Order: sequence, then structure tokens, then C-alpha cells
Amino acid sequence: MNIWKELAPREVGKCTYLPVAHYTLLKEEKTSFCECLKGFQLPYGYSSNVKRLISMHDLKLIGLKSHDFHVVMEQLLPVAIHGILQKNVRHTITRLGSFFNSICSKEIDHQKLDELEEEIIVILCQLEMFSSSSFLISLCIWLFIL
Repeated sequence: MNIWKELAPREVGKCTYLPVAHYTLLKEEKTSFCECLKGFQLPYGYSSNVKRLISMHDLKLIGLKSHDFHVVMEQLLPVAIHGILQKNVRHTITRLGSFFNSICSKEIDHQKLDELEEEIIVILCQLEMFSSSSFLISLCIWLFIL
């Protein structure tokens, strides 16, 4: 079907290899991402201590509460992925964070709701262009849970 030619299986000798997706981070990139998150200094009481929520051994975020997810997604993630991911992936994730920030504000302008609805459609289409449908489905479920 000639869709995602760069992600098509490649045969090398008798073995078949699958290349990594655009949003997959290598170990060095995960380390850089976690170190960047660990370096953030947030005001007291704004969220949990982000330094304690990062496991450098596993290179994962652990024990985040829902407010911590919001802080990471809306404000920290766009900064942390800036030098790591490709521009189109980084731009889409930043737009998603901006969308979350808009719908989670204390006051929402009713005239902007139509614009936000159109914006999330474009963002989800962009996410679908470089990610699998299972990732997109889990993201949509996560959106509705929050």
C-alpha cells in the first residue's frame, strides 16, 4: 500500500527487521529526557516534587498523580522533548499540550470552543500520521478519562 515506507519491514539476509517509529526514544534520548525533567525547578506547592517521580534506573516516570500528569503534559513535556524528537512529532505533542492547557483553564471562552474542537481533530490526525492506531486509541481513552 506504500504507507510509511520508512517503517516497512526490512529483510537482511534471513532475518527481517522492523525499524523504530518516529516517536521511539533511544536509551541516550530517554536519559536526556529524564535528566531534563529532573532539572526543572517548580514553585513550592505547584505539583509534586518531579525529581522524586523520575526513576533514572528504569528511565520512567513513576507515581504521578493526575495533577502531575497535567503539569508534565501541558508545560514540562514540550520543553523536555525539544532537542530529542523530530520537528513534526515535537510540534504535534506541543500542540496537544497547548490544547490540554486551554481546556483545563479556569475560564473557557465559549467562542473558542469551536476552534478548540477543530484543533483537536487536526492534532489527532497528525498523531495518526506518525503513530500506530493503538497508540492513538489509548491516547483518546486517556483524554476522556481526564
